[in-house]
Amino acid sequence: MAETWQDGETIEQLRRESVKLKKINAALMSRVERSMDQQLNAFSLFETAIALDHQVRDRTHQLRDALRSVERANEGLYRAKQQAEAASSLKSSVLISVTHDLLQPLNAARLTLSALTEMMESQEAGVLIDQVDRSLVTLEDLLRSLLEIAKLDAGALRPDVRPIAIGPLLDQLRNEFEPIAWRQGLSLRVRSSPLAVLSDPMMLRRILQNLLANAIRYTSSGGVIMGCRRRGNGIAIQISDTGPGIAQAQQEAIFREFQRGDVSATDQAGFGLGLSIVRRFATALGHEVRLSSHVGRGSTFVLDLEQADRADVSDDLHEMKPADLHYGGLGGAKILLIENDASGAEALAALLEGWGCDVATTRSAADAAQRLSELGGTPDAIIADLHLDHGESGLSAVERIRQQLTSDVPAMIITADYSEKAAAEANRYGLEVLKKPIRPAEMRALLSFLLS
Repeated sequence: MAETWQDGETIEQLRRESVKLKKINAALMSRVERSMDQQLNAFSLFETAIALDHQVRDRTHQLRDALRSVERANEGLYRAKQQAEAASSLKSSVLISVTHDLLQPLNAARLTLSALTEMMESQEAGVLIDQVDRSLVTLEDLLRSLLEIAKLDAGALRPDVRPIAIGPLLDQLRNEFEPIAWRQGLSLRVRSSPLAVLSDPMMLRRILQNLLANAIRYTSSGGVIMGCRRRGNGIAIQISDTGPGIAQAQQEAIFREFQRGDVSATDQAGFGLGLSIVRRFATALGHEVRLSSHVGRGSTFVLDLEQADRADVSDDLHEMKPADLHYGGLGGAKILLIENDASGAEALAALLEGWGCDVATTRSAADAAQRLSELGGTPDAIIADLHLDHGESGLSAVERIRQQLTSDVPAMIITADYSEKAAAEANRYGLEVLKKPIRPAEMRALLSFLLS
C-alpha cells in the first residue's frame, strides 16, 4: 500500500511538473511568436525603406535633370536677351546717327529756301516756296520724333525733374500755336496759371506740344482749349478740342507708333508718332495721361502731374525767343562761318549775305585762322558747327580764334546734335546754341542780339 501511495504521489508530482512545463512552453512559444512577428515587421520596414530609397534616388535624378534643363533654358534666354538688347542698342544708335545725318541736308534745304524766298518777288513763287517749306517742316518733325524715340530706347534721354512754373510754359505754347490755329480758322484759348509742377522742362514741353498739335490737326471747326487746375494733391493739365472724337475701341491704339487718325481731317495727317512720344515721355516721368472722347463731340486729354512749390522754381528756366531779342541791322556785319558740311555752309552763307553780311566760310579752326590772317581783320561774330571734321569741336575752334584775336568775339554754335551733353558743353563755354534745321528768323534775331 505504501508503494502504491508513493507511486500516486509521484504521478501527481509529475502531472504538476507537466502542467508547469506546458505553461513554460506556452510562454516560450508566445515569446518566440512575438519575436518572429517583430522580425517580420522589421524586415517589412526594411523592404519599405529600400523601396523608398530607390524612389527618392529616382526623383532626385529626375529633379537634377529638370534643373539642368531649366539652367540650359535660362542660359539660352539670357543669351537671347543679350542679343536682343545688343540689337536694340545698335538699332537705336544707328537711328540716332542716321537722323543726325539727315538733319544736315534738311538744314541746308531750309536755309536755301529762306534765301530763295528773299530773292523771289512773284506771288506764284511765294506759294510754291510755302508748299516746299511745309513739306520740310513735316520732314523735320518726323526726324525729331524718330530721334526722341531712339534716344528713349537707347537710354540716352534721362529726365531732369525739377520744379517748373506752368504759366510761362503755357504762354510760350499759346504764342507758338495761335498762328497755326488761326490759319485753320480755329480758336485757341490757353488759360495761364500761377501753379508749379515737378517735371522735366524739355519733355513736358514736348508732351504738351504734341497734344496741342494733335488737337489742332484733327479739328476742322470750333477750337481747342488748354488749361491747368488742381486735382487732389496734384495738378491736371487739360487739352480739349471740338474734333471728330475717337471711338472707344481706338482710344488705346492711338498711343502706339504709326497709328494715326482720319487722314481726311483738316491739315495733313501726321505720321502717328506724336501720341506715342506723349505716352513714352509721360511714362518716363511718372505722369499719367488720360483720354476722354466721344465720337462727334471732341476729345479731352488730361496730364496728371505732381504739384511743386512755386518758390522752388529756378529763374534759369526762361526760354529766349526771337521776340525777346532786339533786331538790329546786319548790313556790313563780318561773319566768320566754321562749317564742315559744304551744302550747309553754302546755304547759310547765302542766307547771311542776303541779309547784307560779309561772310568768310571755313571748315576748321586752322582754316579759319589762316583766313583771318589773310583778311587781317576781326570778325563781328563767329558761327561754328559743334561737330567738325576729324573729331574737332566748334567750341574749341571758337576758343582758338578768340585767343588768336585776343578778343572775346561774339559767337554762337549751330548743331544737329540734340543731346543734353552737347547743350551742357556749349553752356560751359557761355555760347548760345541753335539746333538744326535752323529757323532763319531765330538765327537773325540771335545774330542781331549778339552784334548789338
